[in-house]
Amino acid sequence: MSQHSLYTAVEDFRRARRRASLQHIMSRLTGRSDELLSYEDARRKLRGMESANQHLEEVPLDAIVGTVGRYSDFNRSFLPRRDINEQRWARVKLQMTDLAGVPPIEVYRIGQAYFVKDGHHRVSVARQLGTEYIEAYVTDVHTKVPLSRDVRPDDLILKAEYAAFLAETGIDELRPGADLTVTVPGQYRLLKEHIAVHRYFMGLDQKRDIPYAKAVTHWYDEVYIPVVRAIRERGILRDFPDRTETDLYLWISEHRAALEHELGWQIEPADAATDLAARSGRTLRRVIARITDRVMSLATPDELADGPSPGTWRREHLPAHRAERLFLDILVPIGSERAGWSALDQALEMARREGGSLHGLHVVRSVAAQDSPATQAIKDEFDRRCAAAGIPGSLTVETGRISYRICEQARWADLVVTNLAYPPPPRWLARLGSGFRTMVRRCPRPVLAVPGTCSSMSRALLAYDGSPKAEEALFVATYLAGHWATPLVVVTVPEHGRTTSTTCTRAERYLQDHGVQATFVSQTGNVAEVILHTAEEQHCDLLIMGGYGFTPLLEAMLGSSVDQVLRESHQPILICR
Repeated sequence: MSQHSLYTAVEDFRRARRRASLQHIMSRLTGRSDELLSYEDARRKLRGMESANQHLEEVPLDAIVGTVGRYSDFNRSFLPRRDINEQRWARVKLQMTDLAGVPPIEVYRIGQAYFVKDGHHRVSVARQLGTEYIEAYVTDVHTKVPLSRDVRPDDLILKAEYAAFLAETGIDELRPGADLTVTVPGQYRLLKEHIAVHRYFMGLDQKRDIPYAKAVTHWYDEVYIPVVRAIRERGILRDFPDRTETDLYLWISEHRAALEHELGWQIEPADAATDLAARSGRTLRRVIARITDRVMSLATPDELADGPSPGTWRREHLPAHRAERLFLDILVPIGSERAGWSALDQALEMARREGGSLHGLHVVRSVAAQDSPATQAIKDEFDRRCAAAGIPGSLTVETGRISYRICEQARWADLVVTNLAYPPPPRWLARLGSGFRTMVRRCPRPVLAVPGTCSSMSRALLAYDGSPKAEEALFVATYLAGHWATPLVVVTVPEHGRTTSTTCTRAERYLQDHGVQATFVSQTGNVAEVILHTAEEQHCDLLIMGGYGFTPLLEAMLGSSVDQVLRESHQPILICR
């Protein structure tokens, strides 16, 4: 060993020391630890069991992340952190560059991560020489939670919590392949609470003590997996980079509980998931959408605002597993006028046919009015009528603008059934200020407007002109005719607007494809008058039509067949978008 070679190796050590000092400064600035992991700490936290055998293999140097007892001597890159090993480090370097080489190191392996038992200086020198692999005697350590090669000290907290969770629940053995990893400490305590609550209610339902393992599997299959399935089907994980499905399960569960407390009725997990992504998703697309919606809501008066594009409610709110029944959750606004109860009667009839639930909404002007005797009387009457009809129902009292509150809560319903006491007036300026018209335009769900007494909905009329919103009306009419066995009349006005000679043929083909027979009527003239005359002539007690077709201002100025039908019909009108 020449003096010059030793001097050069010592200089290499000092350069390595300086790089270690710079990396330590950067770690403090970035908050990303440069510490080696302690093997003893990792094994204890992960409840690892050491294998009795060793085997020799090539180990990737960048997967060596920890040490047995020497974590203060080297940093995460295995740069030396102290000067006392200078001569030894230099000699090891000379040995490793000599033809004779050095013996294999000894390591423990947990998952993909390695911990040095013997050979720290050899690892340090090999890293500085740019070597990718090093020979090592490997002892495997078996744990329920393996480590990756990029694991950091803070990650051990999560890994330890996960190991404890698996040991307590046994879910890795009960459901092999289950992955419930999280990225935030403390989440496994919440998961165990979910299981405990689920077990408690299982016991109440079955009137017996439920074994813990059975509760775990039932929670996983019936509660956790449906939410995860919704996350996957709707691609929500893309909106939350660097998070896991279990993270989102917990956030969606919390969001869903808050929504149900606010609204007073049950929310589908898939709907809560979609809403969480829209409100809190961190992708650029979601952020821009929220900013745009906020700017538009501030810049656009309510009278000129429009709702979602045609078909949005069907694409987003009606996944395949809900297709058996279209109107399970029905929102019915209840006013203070006695005549307004006809909407509730109609909603009860709809819920009876659909096997659905009613969600009443009463809007008052002030917080003080929420607990007034008049409000309590409305709640009592609502409850009495629902109970008499045998229909589940609950009423929520809110403050604010009536049309705004209806549209907000309609997002969680399948249908809005409302009293038509004040239809849009004939004069265009008055039409523009119509609260009912504004609500219909902005509402994200179909609206069933009830102008008088409750209808039995025994024969339906569909007004069809081939427009996108009329296609939604055709979808609803086909559903009612098929599921309710309701006779259907389809009326078209060929000379009007977009309606052509092929429009009726398209509707007829759609109905035939779905096994529905209908009576077709084609007449010329004023659209609204044709609709109303045909409804009377055909004895129809339910009208189904698409919503407004033009922009709010143009529609108000030119007038609309929808407005005229709303003013003159004596039968409920189901307006679709």
